[in-house]
Amino acid sequence: MRTNHNIYIGASQQMTRTKDNSIDLVVTSPPYPMIEMWDEIMSNQNKEIADHLQKEPEKAFELMHKELDKIWKECFRVIKPGGFLCINIGDATRTINGNFALYNNHSRISNTCIELGFVGLPNIIWRKQTNAPNKFMGSGMLPCGAYITLEHEWILIFRKGDKRTYKTSEAKLWRMKSSFFWEERNIWFSDVWEIKGIKQNLQKTNTRDRSAAFPFEVPFRLINMFSQKEDTVLDPFLGTGTTMQAAILTGRNSCGYDIDANFEPVIREGIEELDIELCNRSIKKRFDAHKKFVDNREESGKEVKHFNTTLNYKVMTKQESEIEFNYLKSILKKENGEYIVEYEDHSDLTTLPSK
Repeated sequence: MRTNHNIYIGASQQMTRTKDNSIDLVVTSPPYPMIEMWDEIMSNQNKEIADHLQKEPEKAFELMHKELDKIWKECFRVIKPGGFLCINIGDATRTINGNFALYNNHSRISNTCIELGFVGLPNIIWRKQTNAPNKFMGSGMLPCGAYITLEHEWILIFRKGDKRTYKTSEAKLWRMKSSFFWEERNIWFSDVWEIKGIKQNLQKTNTRDRSAAFPFEVPFRLINMFSQKEDTVLDPFLGTGTTMQAAILTGRNSCGYDIDANFEPVIREGIEELDIELCNRSIKKRFDAHKKFVDNREESGKEVKHFNTTLNYKVMTKQESEIEFNYLKSILKKENGEYIVEYEDHSDLTTLPSK
């Protein structure tokens, strides 16, 4: 098995390098309108945003979202029927000219995506709580002057059209090979995620602090939940490339866009410094966690009825009986800047491959 990964930097809001109906899943986290750190990049797209920001913040908020609307429209064009769009977005609170207000980014994006034709599905609340003693906003312990602290972001989930269909036995089998474990499903498909912003270290070195809009676990879960092996995942706000790294680890193809050329060396370094042994340890860790789950369940006297011959281990349901994980073998950069990732066809999860 092999996957392809393409990076498009300095591209416009029209994703011209991507064909209609060619993407299975979009996973992204855009700049958050009305968060101060994103004011400049938003104003660079439309100078009217800066003109309105201090005098008419609601107008600036709307203009910022009109820039994002262009991306969601392109996503609708490139996503296949039955494909998914997953957007990590936080609402914003801000004081402008002495007036404190909430700016509802998630509802504004939801409205646009539904108007474009996407089907809105249940969302995920990603809790990012803080234990800081001064986390409250406003007048502290006095009533009528304090504000609720935002300690969550949203992961909005949409589908283009009806459910994906699997008409042939080969397509159905490939879907089952991409299945996840029963106990993973119970965690991943909860509407509240408790994920802290801890980076999963899969790099050879730690020479650069590679921060990302979301931790690796977020795109890793979403890619497993809403796509299958050899599907193509797109991130139109690629940033530091976390989505692409997660696609590599899960055996998906990927492509990504970013208008900021400064990100390109960071994205490429992140891919080229992926440590194959660490990646494979991460894949094996997923199997080891399942093995521990099964062992604990049987020790407590509960039955595990089904068996996966590829993994050579018990599973909870028949749907898990064909799950197949693939260790990475190599990551090669082509002359055109594309990355080719090679995988083992049949990996023995009880041991790690030799170097």
